[in-house]
Amino acid sequence: MLRAAWLAQELLTTFGTRLTEVALVPGTGGIFQVHVGDELVWDRKERKGFPEVPVLKRIVRDRVAPGLALGHTDRVGGAS
Repeated sequence: MLRAAWLAQELLTTFGTRLTEVALVPGTGGIFQVHVGDELVWDRKERKGFPEVPVLKRIVRDRVAPGLALGHTDRVGGAS
């Protein structure tokens, strides 16, 4: 839950009003999923873990604000 809250805060800080909402839904069994609209963009079980913050920001940016520069996050290696 703490990591999910931290990642949600990172998304809110980066994208602000470009996001309609960021919702945390309690669950059991280690579920961690990120949806942008109806699209599942990250599933912890499928991808074998949590995303690194820069990776998650790029994935979300590419869907909600493709022209948005992410500063140092864009310069960090890794594919989305």
